[in-house]
Amino acid sequence: MAGSGVNVMLAVHEKKTATVDIYRPIRQFIAANFSEREAQMAEDDLDTVRRMRADVEKPPDPSPESRRDLLLSYYRAIALIEPRFPISSDRSHINSLTFTWYDAFKPSKKASLQSIHLEKSAILFNIGSVYSQIALSADRTSPAGLKQACNAFQAGAGAFAMLREAVAPKLAAVGSATADLSVECAGMLERLMLAQAQECFFEKVIADGKPPGLCSKVARQVGLFYEEAHAALNVAPLNLHFDRTWISHVQLKAAQFYSEACYRCSLELHEKEDIAEEIARLKIGINALIDAKKSAKGVAAPLLDAVSRLESQMNNNLERAMKENDRVYLMRVPTASALTSLPTAALVKPVSMPDILDASKERLFSNIVPDNSTKSLSRYTEMVDDIIRTQAERLQQGSEITRVKLKEMDLPDSILALEGNLSLPMDLKEDTEAVQISGGPSGLQAELQQVRDLRRVNQELLVQTEEILQKEANEDAQFRTQFGTRWTRPQSSTLTKNLQDRLNRFAANLKQAAESDARIERAVREHSSLMAILDRRPIESALPSLARPMMSLDNNEDAIVGGLKQSLRQLENLGAQRAGLEDMLKEMKRKDDILPKLMATSGSHEDLFKKEIAKYDSVCEEITQNIEAQEHLLIQIQGLSQATQAQLVELVPLVVRMKDDAINNVKQQCSDFVMTRNMQCREMLEDVQRQIAGLNFSSGLSSFPRSSPQPSDPPPNPRTSHSPQPPFHRPAGAGFCQPYPPYSQHQQSPAQPPYPAPAAPYQQDFGQPAYPGWRGPYYNAHAQQPAPGHPPPSPYNISQQYPPHQGGYYRPQ
Repeated sequence: MAGSGVNVMLAVHEKKTATVDIYRPIRQFIAANFSEREAQMAEDDLDTVRRMRADVEKPPDPSPESRRDLLLSYYRAIALIEPRFPISSDRSHINSLTFTWYDAFKPSKKASLQSIHLEKSAILFNIGSVYSQIALSADRTSPAGLKQACNAFQAGAGAFAMLREAVAPKLAAVGSATADLSVECAGMLERLMLAQAQECFFEKVIADGKPPGLCSKVARQVGLFYEEAHAALNVAPLNLHFDRTWISHVQLKAAQFYSEACYRCSLELHEKEDIAEEIARLKIGINALIDAKKSAKGVAAPLLDAVSRLESQMNNNLERAMKENDRVYLMRVPTASALTSLPTAALVKPVSMPDILDASKERLFSNIVPDNSTKSLSRYTEMVDDIIRTQAERLQQGSEITRVKLKEMDLPDSILALEGNLSLPMDLKEDTEAVQISGGPSGLQAELQQVRDLRRVNQELLVQTEEILQKEANEDAQFRTQFGTRWTRPQSSTLTKNLQDRLNRFAANLKQAAESDARIERAVREHSSLMAILDRRPIESALPSLARPMMSLDNNEDAIVGGLKQSLRQLENLGAQRAGLEDMLKEMKRKDDILPKLMATSGSHEDLFKKEIAKYDSVCEEITQNIEAQEHLLIQIQGLSQATQAQLVELVPLVVRMKDDAINNVKQQCSDFVMTRNMQCREMLEDVQRQIAGLNFSSGLSSFPRSSPQPSDPPPNPRTSHSPQPPFHRPAGAGFCQPYPPYSQHQQSPAQPPYPAPAAPYQQDFGQPAYPGWRGPYYNAHAQQPAPGHPPPSPYNISQQYPPHQGGYYRPQ
């Protein structure tokens, strides 16, 4: 116990120990559990530890600073010994090493255990005690000495806090120790060191002349720390362990600084002319001092003198305040229960001793790594790998989202378009070039003319076919009237019912095709001005310019496009930042070697892992911020893109409409139309020829057939399919294309058919008309009759006069 001026403080004495040989048991363990070679390699480290332990037993330099450095070094050494060489009563551990330590407050008591935890607890206790001695030896009359004392008291508090939290509980679990190494004693000493550190601050604010309100807050916190220490001293196991003078000292200190806080508060109240509360605060403080002095036996005289001077000052101020209140203010003095608690200001805290006592940088026994430490290291490596893998996936996902979103918004292509660098998409460009190769709009007009010619030809064929059937029916009726009951052949109306139904369906199909042709021609006329662009080569030269003043966005094009370009640059910077963050994570992992820290930590490594993994949190947070910033930018870009895309909205549909409406539809419908006409014509030619041939008479009535097979149903309408069709053969000669010869003129033998077999068919490319302006042999009302025995001319024999037109959109199969 020592004093400086009027303030008396306490220091803690070190624990004493008995001599122990630490070298031999540890070397034997290394040789037995690792190898003799490693034991020889560790001899220098073992000798270093042995010297440090000897110095702890008998210090060569008794100065507090030298003792502090020795104790810190030795604690780091035993922190490296603990995970490598277990010391306990277990047979598989080092069980021949026993540590003995005496109680610091009752030296007659001691504890002897085969446990490294006793050694660590005692050394940590002595570290705290040495810091208290350094603080007490400082000259607090100077600012530098006051600062040194305050820092040393806080370091001592840190040592006792570490003893309370991490080391003493392990010691209590393995065996009985002295009371000074209990959790309760460590907690009490921690509060005592904090009280004296805060008291140093009180001395500073008083010396600096700070306002009384601040001084009151600092003093009240000093009193609270002392009150907590006094409370710990009054319960087991400390209430019967400590000397009475310690308890009285702490108790009187608590009362002194509570009263000091009341006194400083009363000074502030007097300045505010709050005389009533000033009187109440002074009375409370004086009563606290009176009660504490009654039990303050054995305390230092300087402390009693300081308390007495404080009490005298408070009584003087109380007398003055009461006179002023009685003569001037006449205020009602509040009771103690009506007053609020005095405010506090905690200006000190325990120093983090785990950082000071970190042994990971020490090189002792670095070549010896137990298997359990290797497994722990592997587990930590997996934790780091999981973090890096997860964050790398987040980064890659962020880049992929950016790519997809920009593609959906057609960026940055739309920006290039606005800057005059527009180019068509590749698929659209290829389709446009194909249309140009096929002749462009002029080729389309040629195709439409072929459609019109084919429509006229097929309509004529249908009319001629109906005339043929009607003529056959008239002749049949004439014969029936002429021959009466001898005319046993079935009526034509019965035999040709299916043919008539089929002709009706063909007529409906032709009507529907004509309506479709009309729609196509109307669409071509409507888009003729647009389709003219297809004649421009290259097609990009015909695209509309997107430069001002073609289109305006409320005269803020520069702001919108500029903002969009800036956002895209920021997005690109975020992408580059993501690449840098991923590299940073990999570099952190490469440098992350926690084995030294792992070997300096005993017991569970969860706390170490949690602390070490936390260093990746900053990078993970940067990744989160990067992704969030990207999401915000994409939303902003999407809004700006909608404005710029408005300038391009008519460009692509322009060419698509020209291609799809004017070319693709016409191409498909023309092919359907041509195939429908030709297949219908072929079926009519074949069916009518067969049916009418079955109704013909031979040279005698006995050659007439009595029945004729019913024609089969027509094939499906080819217009229902838009897929390309293969070329087909059209008969060169069709039976119904020649006028039906009267039965009464020429009788033929039964062996000779009324019409010759069709000649070799003329093969025509799919979708090609006969020729423009073609007219069949029945186009004129009075066609020339062929000579008997000669085949009728083919209505499709067109190669002599007109070569087939080679349409650009339909290539020979």
